[in-house]
This record gives sequence, structure tokens and C-alpha cells, in this order.
Amino acid sequence: MSLHASAVKTLRDWRAPDPGQDTLRHAVLAFLAARPDGCLRECVPGHVTGSALVLDHTGTKALLTLHPRVGRWLQLGGHCEPTDDTIVAAALREAREESGIDGLRIDPMLAALHVHPVTCSLGVPTRHLDMQFIVHAPEGAEIACSDESLDLRWWPLDALPDNCDFGLRQLAATAAISA
Repeated sequence: MSLHASAVKTLRDWRAPDPGQDTLRHAVLAFLAARPDGCLRECVPGHVTGSALVLDHTGTKALLTLHPRVGRWLQLGGHCEPTDDTIVAAALREAREESGIDGLRIDPMLAALHVHPVTCSLGVPTRHLDMQFIVHAPEGAEIACSDESLDLRWWPLDALPDNCDFGLRQLAATAAISA
């Protein structure tokens, strides 16, 4: 299965938790139907990204990155690579690269969608169609801040930093319910 086909299948199989998320699901499916390159960063109008809310072994804390370009605390994640077999693999790869944690386990069921305007590595305004997953860290996981982050730290799900956006709060609420 290709990366593009896996993103489409993941979206088709997902039971969105509310009408807003279902509307967004349909919009991303329509985008992918029109754009075979829609999972690659070279797709200038927008592209699918894979992100992961990494939870500690208790499921009560989330690992967030202080993103240098955005200047806010975010879940881990980013661009899909042509070598990613699936959208789940892309999100898990990003979580490993940005956290330094070995032994991460990902729930392959989509947790949430978020679309946001951004000027990413393309250098021009675009949109990230972010497919968000929940990832679990093993007990005793040690983090290592990558060069893609200004800071990396655990935050209680019920006490996220003030400067995070609605999309992260929505994802964290989903994670708290499923924990």
C-alpha cells in the first residue's frame, strides 16, 4: 500500500467523534482524491502531515515540543517522507526522531484531524492537513531533544501550556478519554 492510499484508507475507516471532525475528514479525502502528491511536502497547495501525541506510560502526561518556527508547544510530528510506507509509519517515525525514545507504540486508529496554515520548509504559505495519532512511551522512557525543537518536556494532560492551540487541546482531550 502506498503512503497516499494508506492516508485515504485511514480517513475512510475513521469514525470521527463529532460533525466538525467528520466534515474535515471529508475535505481531506476530497483533497487527496484530487492530489496524488497530497502526502508529499512538494505539494504547494497543502499536504498531509503525520503527528503524534506521545503519552507517558501512565497516560497522564504528554510530550510536547517547543517548535522553533511556530514558537508554541506542539505535539511531535511533521512531513511525510517518500520512504514512509503508511501515514501511521510517518507519524511514528516523526515521534521517534523528535523524542529520541525507543520502544514507542502507536495506536493505528486516527485520533483527530487538524488543518492549519503555515509557512513550512517550502518557504511559501501552505496548509498542513495534519493526521494525528496517539503514541505510548514505555515506562522509564528518556527523552532527547532534537535539533527540530527548542525544548522538549512532559506536560500533564490537564495542565497544558497556555500558548498551545485548539488543535492540541482537542487532541489531548481525545487522549485523556482513551487513556
